[in-house]
Amino acid sequence: MKKTYLALGVAAVVLVGGLGWWWSQRGGSTEVQYRTAKLERGPLQSAVSASGSVSPVTQVTVGTQVSGQIKEVLADFNSEVKAGQLIAVIDPETFEYRVRSAQADVDAARAVVLTAQANVVAAKAQVSRAQTDLAEARRTHERNLMLVGKQFIAQSTADQSNALVNTSSESVKAAEAQLGVSEAQVKSAQASVAQREAALAQARVDLARTRVTSPVNGIVIKRAIEKGQTVAASLQAPELFIIAQNLRDMQVEASIDEADVGRIRAGQKASFTVDAFPGHTFEGQISQVRKAALNVSNVVTYVAVVTFSNTDGRLLPGMTANVRVVTDVRDNVLKVPNAALRVRITGVEPAAPAAATAAPAASAPAATPAASTGTGNALTEFRNRLVQELQLTPAQTEKVDAVYASARPKFMQLRELPEAERTKARERITADIRARIAELLNAEQKKRYAALQAEVAGRAITRGRIYVPGEGGKPKALSVRLGITDGSYTELIVPPSSPEAAELKEGASVVTGVSGAAGGTARPGATGPRMMF
Repeated sequence: MKKTYLALGVAAVVLVGGLGWWWSQRGGSTEVQYRTAKLERGPLQSAVSASGSVSPVTQVTVGTQVSGQIKEVLADFNSEVKAGQLIAVIDPETFEYRVRSAQADVDAARAVVLTAQANVVAAKAQVSRAQTDLAEARRTHERNLMLVGKQFIAQSTADQSNALVNTSSESVKAAEAQLGVSEAQVKSAQASVAQREAALAQARVDLARTRVTSPVNGIVIKRAIEKGQTVAASLQAPELFIIAQNLRDMQVEASIDEADVGRIRAGQKASFTVDAFPGHTFEGQISQVRKAALNVSNVVTYVAVVTFSNTDGRLLPGMTANVRVVTDVRDNVLKVPNAALRVRITGVEPAAPAAATAAPAASAPAATPAASTGTGNALTEFRNRLVQELQLTPAQTEKVDAVYASARPKFMQLRELPEAERTKARERITADIRARIAELLNAEQKKRYAALQAEVAGRAITRGRIYVPGEGGKPKALSVRLGITDGSYTELIVPPSSPEAAELKEGASVVTGVSGAAGGTARPGATGPRMMF
C-alpha cells in the first residue's frame, strides 16, 4: 500500500509540473500569426437573390352572379376547356319560374296596350261624331239667320240654333280631350310593356347564368365546388374555378427587398430553381418591376415579374422559386476575398488622405467627372464606353470631352461647401452634365445613353479597409474603393495614379485572419460588402 501511494504521489507531481510548464509556455507566447490570401484578377458578377412563386401569365377566376345549388359539375382539375364550354350548372328551376312570371307580366301589359288602343279608336269616333253634330248645328244656324232676315221665323229660333252650335263646339273639345287621354294611356301601357320586357330579359339572363361557361381557352387549375353545394352571390361573386389560359408562358412573382430594387430593371436576365427539380436551373427575364410596395411586418418589398417559357410543362403554378438576377457583370477586374474586408487589427489604421476629395467615391461615373485621381480611371472607362457603344462621331467626342473638362472646376469648388449642401450641389452639376451630353446625341444614341445610365446606377462604389504585410512582418492598413461583389469576392478599384497602386496588384497578399493575439479580429459584421446570398 505504501508503494502504491508513493507511485500515485510521484505521478501527481509530474502531472502538475507538466501542466505548469505548458501554461507558462502558453502565457509567454506573444507571436502573432496572420492568414493571407492573394489578390486575383478575373470576371465578377453581382446578383440579387429573391424568392417567389410560379404562376400563369394569365389566369381567370370563374364565378357566378346568381345564387343556388350546384346541380352539375362538368369540369375537374387539369381539365382542358374551350371558351364557351359548359363547366357547371346551377339548379335553374327557380329562375325558370321567374322567367314564366315575367313572361305573364309582359302578356298582361300587352293586353292593356290593346285595350288602350281600342279606347283611342272609340275616342276618335266620339270626336268624329261631335264634329258632325257641330257642322250640322252650324248649317241650321246659318239657315235660321237667313229666315229671320226674311222674317219667316222668329229671332228666338235663331238664338236656339246658335246655342246648339256653341254646345256642339264644346262637345268636340271634350271628345278631343278624351282622345288625348286615351292616347296617353296607350303610351303608358306601351312603357309598361317595355318595363315588363326588360324584367323578362333580366330573368332570362339570370336563367342563362345558371349555366357556367369557360370565358377562355385553358386548363382548370382549381375547382372550389362540389355537386349539391349551395353558392351565394351577394356583394362578391363566389369562386367556382380558376382557369389558366396558358401554362406554356408562365411567370415568377419575386419579392425584391427595397435595398436591392434599385438594381433591378426590365430586360435583365434572371435564373431560378425550384425544389421539385433540384440541380436544374431555369432561365427567364425581368418583364416588370411593380411600383406598388408590400409592407409585411415592417419589411418593404417590391414585386419583380420574371417571365419564362414552360414549353415542357414541368413547372406547375404555385411552386416556390428561388430567383437570382444578375445585375452587373465585370470582366478582368482585381478581386479581393471578402474575408479580408472583415479583418480589424487594433492600433493599425490607414494613413490619412492628403486632401479631401470633391467628388466622393460613392459617385457613379455614369455622368459625372472625377474631381480627383480617385475616380479618374472610372471616368475614362465610362467615356470610352460612350464613344464605342454610342458610336460617337469625332465632333461629338470632342464636345463630350469639353463637357467633362468644364465640369471639373465645379467639382473642385464643392470642397468649399458645407457637407449638408455638398450633395445637392453635386446632384445639380450631375444633372447639368447629363442634359448637356443628351443635347449632343441623336434619338437612337439618347436611348442607349439612358440604358447606360440605368446600368451603372446600381454600381455603388463604397469604401473599405484591407491589410497587407508591411515591413518587419507588421500589417499595414489601406483604405480602398470597392465595387460590385458576388458574396465571396469584391471588386477592388485601384486607380493607376493612387499611392496604393504599387502595393495592390494581381498576386499581392492581403490579410484574411489573425491568430495568436487579442488585438486582431475577423468580424463578419465589419465594414465591407454584405453577403449577397
